[in-house]
Formats: sequence, C-alpha cells, structure tokens
Amino acid sequence: MPGETEIRVVVTNQDRRRFVELPWPLYKGDPCWVPPLLSDMHNTLNPAKNVLLQLGPHRFLLALREGKPVGRLGVGMDLRLNAAKQKRLSYLTLFECIDDFTVARALFDAGLNFLRQQGAEVVTGPQSPSNGDDYRGLLIKGFESPPVLLNSYNPPYYVHFFEQYGFAKDFDRNAYIYDITTVPWDRIEKGAQLVAKRYGYTVRPINLKKLDKEIDIIKYITDNSMPDWPDMIPPGREEIEAETAKFKQLAVPELILIAETAAGEPVGLFVALPDYNEILPKLNGRLFPFGFFKFFWYKRKIRGLRLFVLLVTRPYQKKGVAPCLYYHLMVNARRLGYTHGEGSTVHEFNSVMNLDARKAGGDLYKIYRIYRKNL
Repeated sequence: MPGETEIRVVVTNQDRRRFVELPWPLYKGDPCWVPPLLSDMHNTLNPAKNVLLQLGPHRFLLALREGKPVGRLGVGMDLRLNAAKQKRLSYLTLFECIDDFTVARALFDAGLNFLRQQGAEVVTGPQSPSNGDDYRGLLIKGFESPPVLLNSYNPPYYVHFFEQYGFAKDFDRNAYIYDITTVPWDRIEKGAQLVAKRYGYTVRPINLKKLDKEIDIIKYITDNSMPDWPDMIPPGREEIEAETAKFKQLAVPELILIAETAAGEPVGLFVALPDYNEILPKLNGRLFPFGFFKFFWYKRKIRGLRLFVLLVTRPYQKKGVAPCLYYHLMVNARRLGYTHGEGSTVHEFNSVMNLDARKAGGDLYKIYRIYRKNL
C-alpha cells in the first residue's frame, strides 16, 4: 500500500470507533475470526469501565495510511503490579495490523517510546486489555480453528512482526481441548469420591443471589492460591467485582464451583463459561437491534465450554481438591448438554496443571505466546 504511515493517539470518538472496528475489514473472509461485541470493546477503551486503565498510564494508537486505518496498538503500565513485583514493567495489547511490517514497526516505535517516557524498563505482551483472562498472548499454534470465548486469534504473520522487531519469547500459555463425551467417568468418579470421603470436601455452585459474599470467598481463594507468576498477582476486589459484573449475565451457576471443607473453609474454585464464540459470528458485533433475539435463540445451542480458572488454596493443593472440582464440573456439563470444552490458558511452567490436564484427557491444541522486550 503506497503512502507513509501516520500514527495517531486515540482521543476523539471517531478515532476510538475506527480503533474498535479495524478488525472487521482486516479479517474479512477469515472463517476462524470471531467478531467481538462492539459495546464490550468500547468499554475496554473506557477508563470508567476498565479497571486496568485506572492503574497506570496508558495509550491507544491508530495507524493510518492515506486516511484509512491499517493498524492499532494499546500500551500501558499496571502500577499495582509493579509495586508488588518491585519492577518497572509495562504491557502491550490489542495489536492488529495489515500484512506490512513497516506499519507494525511504526506502531511499536510509538508505543514503546511512550512507555520509555513513563519510566518502563520492560514491555511484555500481548496482555489482557482489561487485566482479565481475555486476549492474553499471540497465537502461535492452532490457526486452523476459531478461538473459544475471549481467547486470541491472529494471522501467522504477526509472529514474524514481533520477532523481526526484536521481541523474544517470555513464556507460552497452553490450551487443552476435552471431549466430555469420552471422559473416563468411572475412574474420575471413584477418585473424587475417595478424596471427598477422606477430607470431607463439599462442592457447590456459586450463589448469584448472594454475590457480595461470594466475591469475598473468591478473593480469599485467589489470595491464598496464586503462585508467584511473572505477569500476574491476585486481583483486587474492584477487579473481581468488575469481572463478575461483566460475566454475571453469561454465567451458568452449575459451571462455577466452590469447594469447601467440612468446617466451611473455602479451598477451591473452578470457573467455566459457555463458549459464546459459537454464536458471536451470528451477531457480527452488535446486540442491537436484533442481536439480543439471536443471542437468546442460539444460546441454547452452545455445546462448548471454556474452563477459565482452577484454583486451590496452598494448604490443600495436594489433597485432591482439583479432581473433586473437575469431576463435579464434568458431571454438570454433561447433564446440561455440553459435549466439549477448552481448558485455557495454562502457563507452560505450571507443570502440575499441565500434567493434570493431560491426565484428564486434554489435548494440547493451541499455544499463545507472551513476548518480552527490554526498553
């Protein structure tokens, strides 16, 4: 494409709209791309509705050629994370670009210069634009099928752009696919019952009518279970509240499970959601004016799940909580008519979770890479 690349900071409503809508022409005709809801993406760019943007400096950039959008990038810093890690980390997110490295280079130059001005020493990404479990990592394996709910999809040439610019692998995040119809029920049920009897665990669904109390429990479990990961710390209550509010209308209580001891101590959390990516292409990004009707009509036809979170508090991590949660989730999923699910994303260095995924019949079929570059 002729002409020079102009990089513009997204400030106006028009540029914000062009930033959000850029993927539509970019992925036109690609059967694996799943269009996000436009309203959700606009909220992601809004500091009043996105907690991450309240945690540090940030900037969204738009690349233009002859007045037409050809690329985009978000960058920022999470000062709460930096305080916990005692580092000057920064992130990039929501990268999209035509197949032209000069556009990607111009975006990276502008984004990384902004981060240097803020005092950042390292940039990693792609990271979640909302500090949630969405759009983490660049897809490097598994281009032949669409992503499940909130996971990334990108053309293979993005990998070359990152590496040509000088980004290096930080670590990978794995996605496992499960066939619920072929789960070894007898073995899993026997093991779960033995563990539950030995330790007195009970497993129950989340109570959406008492959400404030449940958020306290979720916060307790996350605070006492998350290891020292390089790119994450336990979320604050505001972040949990924001994620809960975002997904409350999408949640199926039988797929969000809490494990407790006989004394009522919370010891485990398993979160799964229906794979709404199965129906999002039918909405093409819009709930209005007829998207709501399509959503509720096709919602009942969803057969896939995304298994987001499996957390066990540290004193109970080798005492069978995870198998109990897994068993109850699979029982509920099969009863509700789901046939398959994706467990994602699992850090490659989380050897226990990766081993458990394979033992449970998971097949590693997609890999998402987090890149790193010193500034």
